[in-house]
Amino acid sequence: MRKTLALTLAALCALGTAGQALAATRLLETGSSLLYPLLNIWVAAYQKNDHAVQITTQSTGSGTGISQAISGVAQIGASDAYMPDGAMKSTPMLNIPLAISAQQINYNIPGLNNVHLNFSGPVLAGIYSGKIRYWNDSAIKAMNHDVAGKLPHQPIVPIHRTDGSGDTFIFSQYLSKSTPSWANGPGFGTTISWPGVSNAVGANGNPGMVQTCKHTRYSIAYIGVSFLNETNKAGLGYAALKNRDGHYVLPTAANIHAAAASMVGHTPKDDRISLVFAPGANSYPIINYEYAIVNPKQGNATVANSLKAFLNWAISANGGQQAHFLDAVHFLPLPGPVIAKSKAQIESIR
Repeated sequence: MRKTLALTLAALCALGTAGQALAATRLLETGSSLLYPLLNIWVAAYQKNDHAVQITTQSTGSGTGISQAISGVAQIGASDAYMPDGAMKSTPMLNIPLAISAQQINYNIPGLNNVHLNFSGPVLAGIYSGKIRYWNDSAIKAMNHDVAGKLPHQPIVPIHRTDGSGDTFIFSQYLSKSTPSWANGPGFGTTISWPGVSNAVGANGNPGMVQTCKHTRYSIAYIGVSFLNETNKAGLGYAALKNRDGHYVLPTAANIHAAAASMVGHTPKDDRISLVFAPGANSYPIINYEYAIVNPKQGNATVANSLKAFLNWAISANGGQQAHFLDAVHFLPLPGPVIAKSKAQIESIR
């Protein structure tokens, strides 16, 4: 009898545990491949302490993340891009900054991947429009005097994203803000009509960009800084970019911080702002807020509260903003005033 009772109690406990697991609130995050590595780290850490929520992450590209957050398929649309005014008028959403990231310009030039080449927005626009076709073009040589004689007469292979991408958004913003002819078309967006360059190559997500650049000699690509470890393992070079003040700067933490610091005071209440091409002698020109695109009306109090708890943890100094999380993907923490704005947006979720 005692043995039977013990087994019955054990069975009931097991059922209770299973019932709790089945009752766990489920949240879905889809979107940015740049933000994906950090979200994986955050979710693993967060769920150790909150067993009442199950968070699934998917790297689908910022465009898909935004659309799935709008449609209600996902509770969090991770995006490197904020939603533009037109989209906000038709579907008001929260654009909540979670961290600060950057983008590298990588290349695969045999014998020169250990050199930080200099590039400007107009030269990159020339490459991606097909006007600059060879690595030893005079425009590239003019800003790389030290290695001008080593630049090969080889066709440049520009690689671009094929999915709706926040990386495309911030890269094309840099081209638009620095190059009037690019601003007039193709312009910028998560998807754009890329000029018809005969040897251009498309790739899906940041992982695809890394692998395509690695396996394509004489190629150039724009890749999120959270994939720095992967680009280093692939042996790719990365560039110093000409900033708004006319200086060539590398994507170091100090230079990313300098750019962010110059823009914090301009961040509006709804946090939708471009940090690209920020002023300052040391400002790295392609940086951005990483956004959680969220519908403020979740329609379910339990889901809304679980979503708010996770997002508040993500922007907390004692939570997701801790250095060991952000350093792993080469991101920077949000400044205090931006955290306050993010928190105010999170509190409006119902």
